[in-house]
Amino acid sequence: MRTSDGRLTRRRVLGIGGALGLVAATGLSTSAALARRPAITGAELRSAVPLPPPYQVPLPIPRTLGPAGAGRYEIVQREVIAEILPGVRTPLWTYDGTFPGPTIESRRGRPVTVTHRNELPVPTVVHLHGGRTPAGSDGYPTDLVLPEGWAGDAEHGSGHGSGHGAGHGSGHGAGHGAGHGMHDPRAVVSELTRDYAFPLDQRPALLWYHDHRMDFTAPAIWRGLAGLHIVRDDAEDALGLPAGPRELPLMIADRAFAADGGLAYPALDPALRERPGVREPYLAGVLGDVILVNGAPWPVHEVDAARYRLRVLNASNARHYELEAVADDGRRLDLVQVGADQGLLAAPVAHRLLPIAPAERYDLVVDFSGVPVGGRVRLLNRLGSGRTRDVMAFRVARRAADESRVPGTLAADLPVWRRSDAVRVRDFAFRTGRMHSGHGWLIGGLPFDPARTDVTARLGDVEVWRLIADVHHPVHLHLVGFRVLSRGGRPPLPHDAGLKDTVSLRPGEAVEIITRFDGYRGRYLFHCHNAEHEDMGMMANVEII
Repeated sequence: MRTSDGRLTRRRVLGIGGALGLVAATGLSTSAALARRPAITGAELRSAVPLPPPYQVPLPIPRTLGPAGAGRYEIVQREVIAEILPGVRTPLWTYDGTFPGPTIESRRGRPVTVTHRNELPVPTVVHLHGGRTPAGSDGYPTDLVLPEGWAGDAEHGSGHGSGHGAGHGSGHGAGHGAGHGMHDPRAVVSELTRDYAFPLDQRPALLWYHDHRMDFTAPAIWRGLAGLHIVRDDAEDALGLPAGPRELPLMIADRAFAADGGLAYPALDPALRERPGVREPYLAGVLGDVILVNGAPWPVHEVDAARYRLRVLNASNARHYELEAVADDGRRLDLVQVGADQGLLAAPVAHRLLPIAPAERYDLVVDFSGVPVGGRVRLLNRLGSGRTRDVMAFRVARRAADESRVPGTLAADLPVWRRSDAVRVRDFAFRTGRMHSGHGWLIGGLPFDPARTDVTARLGDVEVWRLIADVHHPVHLHLVGFRVLSRGGRPPLPHDAGLKDTVSLRPGEAVEIITRFDGYRGRYLFHCHNAEHEDMGMMANVEII
């Protein structure tokens, strides 16, 4: 149920997992069973260590990675012990020793090569989310980088010859469910290191990189394998948007902590070697009770009484947020959206409340000039309850000159695709289903199979896709951006503006998108970016020819 102020109670949040079991056991329509569920899909883990009060820890800013040579960067994937909660030691899997990993800053049209070295105990894959990347560097889930001495299956990263084992026995959990012994003849496997080449022939935008290993993406991201990549260009620099210390990257992610200080996660195989999947209550998604921003719990950041540009990423596995900025006197500040997943909008859009699904990014300007010195602005999550209602705070420290601006026209290079340009219309249903001995998540009634081509599209073709959901599914297309045409037969919502690569489908909703398959030929993915759904089958292949 909802409380009087609209918050979701824990009972409603945890109800999703039980509903999945009901659907599987009774054959009830998933839409009927789940369409009225809340905007959170998943079950919440509770931390077993004392949690700090909010707004005490300073906001960290991820370091910018320096080049190892002209257009070359090097990142070592390794395990470290870090202090996320004050006084608590937490093992993490990291890019270059930090969570988030280091930020890569690049320029439009200037190619970069990033060499990743895997010193973790399991295979990994790196995907540049939002990148217009040739297929060989896109991070296909079976294109693994094996650690030194790996004795498991070379293509799937599994110690038992399959990355797709289903849950063994009803009620114990589920993996991918596509069957044992699955083989991908096109997998390209590297030992210890791999070079990822990114042409960056794309609009300036906030991208992010994360692990994409088949069946184990969710726990790998949860353990820390995520970082930011910002693409810039001269036209954006000339707009006069807030810059320098007044441009803040904000990676929002929820986590939970075990009694020993480690990150709690309900994996069927905590070593992430053989058996994929999570315990039964968490099949719909894993939620944590601690909100981290740039790896810090409920942080605070000192700001000038001026405009700031907030580059916001929801890097949570399954948690959705509805953000609002609230001053101590109760006044809500505008969240002025200037960009979406794939870069600048044509014109700014002002929001008081802004929903953001896993993997979505929003480029926002917030003006603190009307807040008195010493005043505070809290960034809150209207979908949270208890501690998950808080995200972070800004404390206005001083008056300062501000020459930044938000122009009425931001970008003139957005693609114009008309419905009449589409050479075909495709329908895809994103729904839960039963696979072998476990439960999973399906696209068009099928679980992911790397050996199967689900969609064939011609390079340069424009297509309209209709995406239909049972519960919340943030759907991501690799390689291409798209525009939202409609939601439930109605016009897009204000936050759907601009060019996106991830769209949040709400329960029972059909969303139409339009895109052009350009850039590169090869095999790419589209999938749900609820990371647990993705690991349990909700991915499909698109072959661009």
